[in-house]
Amino acid sequence: MSSSLDIKYEMLAFDRKDREYYDNFTDEDRKKFSTYLMLRYGASVQGNTDLQAYYLLATNENVNKYFFDLGKHPKLQWLMCTSVSPGMGKQHHYWQAAKKKESNSKAVKFLTALYPQLKDDEIELLAEINDKRDLTDMARNLGWDDKRIKSEL
Repeated sequence: MSSSLDIKYEMLAFDRKDREYYDNFTDEDRKKFSTYLMLRYGASVQGNTDLQAYYLLATNENVNKYFFDLGKHPKLQWLMCTSVSPGMGKQHHYWQAAKKKESNSKAVKFLTALYPQLKDDEIELLAEINDKRDLTDMARNLGWDDKRIKSEL
């Protein structure tokens, strides 16, 4: 194995279910290789929705459950990753960013309290489309005084 790892070759080994791929690494490659990247890239593929759903569900079922429990065993993590592919040849995998941390903005907190039945993305959208004046009007309609509005919005 070369000393420079490349995600396209790693994902090819992932899709081929190449269980010996990790064994062929040099010590230097093993230090650089990230099984976490395999987990993140492996869960997302382009293609029809059934295939996308399969990869996501298989990653959750076969890898996510125990991935971090095996943090000191990267070969076992790699072997878990190789169990994801349905053996349908090379797929185009892409990076799926982790969910953003919860917003601490005052607008989001206000809207969450006002609309507890809404999902996080709906609250974020409301916070984006309503400016400070809109939120102030909502608070006044709820009977808030100017002092409370200023401190909480």
